[in-house]
Amino acid sequence: MSAGFLAEMAATSAARLAAARAQVSEGALQARALATPPPPPLALAASGFDLIAEVKLRSPAAGPLGGRMEDLTRRVDEYARGGAAAVSVLTEPLRFDGALEHLASASAALEPMRVPTIRKDFLIDPYQLLEARVAGAAGVLLIVRMLSGAQLDALVASARELELFALIEAFDETDIERASDLIERGARAHGRLLVGLNCRDLDTLQVVPGRLEALAARLPASVPRVAESGVASALDAARVAAAGYEVALVGGALMSAADPATLTREMLAAGRRARGAAPA
Repeated sequence: MSAGFLAEMAATSAARLAAARAQVSEGALQARALATPPPPPLALAASGFDLIAEVKLRSPAAGPLGGRMEDLTRRVDEYARGGAAAVSVLTEPLRFDGALEHLASASAALEPMRVPTIRKDFLIDPYQLLEARVAGAAGVLLIVRMLSGAQLDALVASARELELFALIEAFDETDIERASDLIERGARAHGRLLVGLNCRDLDTLQVVPGRLEALAARLPASVPRVAESGVASALDAARVAAAGYEVALVGGALMSAADPATLTREMLAAGRRARGAAPA
């Protein structure tokens, strides 16, 4: 994802935000959000390794991923049966074929199993966190590189008020410094923050080999560390777990897998062995 790509995503996110606000006022949406039953909490293993499994119908880098919207309920059920700690759902419509309806469907399907969902999108305003909460999400993704300090602070404050956890995504050393500062200031008050490192190059859309390992030690260890992109197999899961990550977010490999539940279990077992914990 290049700077141009992120600028495009920010612009289209702003347009979607304006259209949504024209339909439903922030006050009305907040009332709906606060009336929504609390979502399942994120429960990570006390020791070992966890997986966030992702639902996305398309990737700008890889194109269509073989999933269909009508398969969503079955797919997220398989993720949960495989042991995923949470399910990330793309809601960006133009480049990822996502929708808030996908998030709502996944949240409803997973609620009986008490598996939380994450809204993964290019979020820029607390209104969009209200949308996530109404759709049943327990968490949101916040991309450091596309947000100002004021925006990040506002979004983290909104997540705290709505009892959402926030995955703070970084890509390089500068992003990590900003994320570390945010977490140092907010972790004590929030308690629901994670930090992620995306190893997909923001210029070429390609995964950068070795980036997850090279920057792992720079990430704050006071919150769970999430390896994003570049994890496609049990061997990859073991590799990032050995590098110090407590969680891996896996999308394309699971969306393309004929048996997502089995692949999820294999990744979890490999990651937990690499961290010296017995597979669950």
